[in-house]
Amino acid sequence: MGTYAQRPELYDVVYSFKDYAAECERIEAIVAEHAPGARTLLDVACGTGKHLEQLRRRFTCEGVDLDSGLLELARARLPDVPLHEADMRDFDLGRRFDVVVCLFSAIGYAGDEAGLDATAHTLARHLADGGVLLVEPWIEPDDWLPGRPHVLAADTDGLAVARVTLSGREGRTSTMEMQYLVGTPDGIEHFTEEHRVGLFTRDEMRAAFGRAGLHADYDADGLIGRGLWIARP
Repeated sequence: MGTYAQRPELYDVVYSFKDYAAECERIEAIVAEHAPGARTLLDVACGTGKHLEQLRRRFTCEGVDLDSGLLELARARLPDVPLHEADMRDFDLGRRFDVVVCLFSAIGYAGDEAGLDATAHTLARHLADGGVLLVEPWIEPDDWLPGRPHVLAADTDGLAVARVTLSGREGRTSTMEMQYLVGTPDGIEHFTEEHRVGLFTRDEMRAAFGRAGLHADYDADGLIGRGLWIARP
């Protein structure tokens, strides 16, 4: 797993390059094709609410995330959107939605195949008849490269962030050691996070959706080039 608990406010700074508006336009187009009457949407692993900020213009939305720090930022951004702190593997809101999304590869935090199965069943349980589920996968096992350094850097007024990540692997789990340097007028701070994300093949993903009673198609391009699963009851 992993958490952004030390400095959750840095999440949107580090990922400031993401074009949430364009991604959500694509989501709306997919929903219009597969569930044209959709009115309600649940964002699972909603993070700081940047997708919901766009999607709420089209749908009545709710969100779920396990990271309390990210949820606090989402609640400040979207005070009128119901947001729930819960694990995507076993939450139960007691109602279903026309659209369920799990984006930016958050499905990898299911951990292992048992977690993936549990998550698929949980997502399916919250999907209305005639609805559509969109899941953005993580990198496949054969494509994961251990020992690869990667840097993201960004700055805003009075804040500069550099994050260097070194990839690793433990069996079917990708590991990411993230070293942060955060500069403010008061000085430079350094801290480390570690994230552990499950590696699933395309066949394993399809099978998990199938066991949850869903028919899943794979779009190789997806929203940002990582692919996208489009599943229906």
